[in-house]
Amino acid sequence: MTKHVRHNRSRKAEPADLYRWLIVCAGALAVFDAAWHLQPGRFDPGLLVLAALAALTSLYLAIPVPRFDTNITVSDTFIFLALLLYGKESAVLLGAVEGIFAGLRASKSKRPVTILFNAAAVACSVWMTGHAMRAAFGEPVDLLNRSWSVVVTAVSAMALVQYATHTWLVAIGLAIKTGQSLWQAWRRNYLWSSITYFVGAATASAIVWLNATVGLYALAVALPTIVILYFTYANYLEDIRATAAQAELAERRRAEQAEQHVRELNRYIAELEQTTRALEESREHFRYVAFHDVLTGLANRALFAEHVRLAIERARRHADQTFAILFLDLDRFKYINDCLGHAIGDKLLIATARRLESCVRQVDTVARFGGDEFAILLDRVTDANEAVRVAERIQEALSVPFQLDRHEAFVTASIGIAFGRNGEYIEPDEIIRDADIAMYRAKEGGRARYELFDKEMHSRAVSRLRLENDLRRALAKREFCLHYQPIINLQTGRLAGFEALARWQHPERGLVSPVEFIPVAEETGLIIHIGRWMMQEACRQMDAWHRQSPVNRQLTLSVNLSGKQLTQADLLDQIEAILNETGLSARALRLEITETVVMENADSAAAAFERLRKMGVRLSIDDFGTGYSSLGYLHRFPFDTLKIDRSFVGSIGRSDENLEIVHTITKLAHNLGMEVVAEGVEREEQAILLRSLSCHYGQGFLFSKPLDCAQATQFIELVSSGEQKPFFSLPPTAEETNGVDIPFIM
Repeated sequence: MTKHVRHNRSRKAEPADLYRWLIVCAGALAVFDAAWHLQPGRFDPGLLVLAALAALTSLYLAIPVPRFDTNITVSDTFIFLALLLYGKESAVLLGAVEGIFAGLRASKSKRPVTILFNAAAVACSVWMTGHAMRAAFGEPVDLLNRSWSVVVTAVSAMALVQYATHTWLVAIGLAIKTGQSLWQAWRRNYLWSSITYFVGAATASAIVWLNATVGLYALAVALPTIVILYFTYANYLEDIRATAAQAELAERRRAEQAEQHVRELNRYIAELEQTTRALEESREHFRYVAFHDVLTGLANRALFAEHVRLAIERARRHADQTFAILFLDLDRFKYINDCLGHAIGDKLLIATARRLESCVRQVDTVARFGGDEFAILLDRVTDANEAVRVAERIQEALSVPFQLDRHEAFVTASIGIAFGRNGEYIEPDEIIRDADIAMYRAKEGGRARYELFDKEMHSRAVSRLRLENDLRRALAKREFCLHYQPIINLQTGRLAGFEALARWQHPERGLVSPVEFIPVAEETGLIIHIGRWMMQEACRQMDAWHRQSPVNRQLTLSVNLSGKQLTQADLLDQIEAILNETGLSARALRLEITETVVMENADSAAAAFERLRKMGVRLSIDDFGTGYSSLGYLHRFPFDTLKIDRSFVGSIGRSDENLEIVHTITKLAHNLGMEVVAEGVEREEQAILLRSLSCHYGQGFLFSKPLDCAQATQFIELVSSGEQKPFFSLPPTAEETNGVDIPFIM
């Protein structure tokens, strides 16, 4: 074993010694070159004194560096002095002498190769420094005759080159010897020593300057200066040693504290093991809590999904093993929760869970997903009819009122049913998703009912999601545009205004009908952004038409207002800002609101309508007759116009019943001082009948389809110039015939 270690050490020493001998050869060449080119006049007693001082300081005045196997001397100052006073050749020889004495001091084994390597490294670095100085700044002995900027630059360069070449030559040898990387060896052992080189160069240049200016002999000045530097740095390193001792003391204290912490940690570990044993005893309880709903005790979503996964696996292996998923959502549960409180709501959920369990078999699984959502796994059912019978049984069970403390509550449920067959589903989330889709379809169909999932439902859900995503992108990419449908004065046949209608120019599908995207925009809240843009763009365009001709200033603009917009707190400020920005008169703007929107937001709508009326904006009740048709709100709200829905207008002339309805609505509006607009006028016969009933305005395909901006502008020009043919025959009114009824001329 010892032989093996020694063999390894010898193998590492061989390349290190080879490198040292290479440097020794290079140093010998540098010394030979210096001796060959040394001018006799440069060799004087002063140089000998410098050599003696350098040797003595290297041998006796070395300062050990704490935590590093190295020493610091001030002999570099004498080398720099020799370079500045006597030139490169003298400095190389002095450096070789200083290196020998430094090697004698530093080498513990006193091996010749180590001593010679140290001297050669100094000689090589001084030789490189001298050549660099001569190439860049000329002869070093003439340096102080240059400008101060050149002197400072040259001294800094001299210190830097000497520092870099000397430390890297030594670091390479150390790296080879220790097996460290070159960078690691240099950074750890020599990076910090740069200050001694720069201080030595600065001191040497100062001494040379004093010698040249004051006239004192250089060595007389150098000795006290160097002594001062030496003792200053010695004190500095002594402070470092004291600091290191304090750090070691602190380290011992930290070690003692660590031992104390270990003892405390052992005590904590013992307590933790005791706690762990207690937790292991209640593992089954925690398992139950992890897979069950805390409130109702039913399975939670995770356990339900696992049961569904097992059912899917059974159905995949056996074609006759089918199953069904029922997804339930309680209707109006939020209303009960808000009115009676969360405590009563929780009791209702618990009671609902018990009734659901009573409607299924032991092999089935009932779960609560959260809130008022429940799911049921019907395992091993024969066909869809069996799942339907369970859904009907649940509806019947929930129809019985719940007695909750002193309160009685009625709830119904919307149920979606998805049927699992062989290989149809792979993951539990897929069939749960489909049952959820069917449940929402049941809610859309009127609630308190059930729906069976089919592929078309999923396609519709995917299409709706895609439409919603496209709708969001359409807002960002400005894919919406406005079309304008003319509104005609039925009494004069003249253009009275336009209704602004939003259109979506889809990049792939083309023009998308508002019937398709407006409901999605309403549900997602995007209608707020669409409505704001629509009102701003329409008002801007109508103002532009007003400015084209004085005749056009009589035109009005009708814009639809959604329920989402009506609930916005800053709606009125938005409208006022749009009117101010576009310059459109408030009297030219008509806001159309449907009956349903008004009744659903009656309280907030009343104050908003009153402020709009004060602003001068006109209000129109849209699609009258299709919603609540309440006479009370016609008195309560300040409407100016009543619009008859197209479902009544479309059949007048063919159905006496609808004609009477339109006549009644028109008469009611007249009695309330409101104007009447008929929608969906498509035949001349309808226009003539509406005129005979004193209906003020009409709009529909008889007059024009909705037009884009350019077409609407052209339409206005045709009407203004008289080139537009009459939309229908205008028979005399009763006043014009003194009350005599004259047949219409078709």
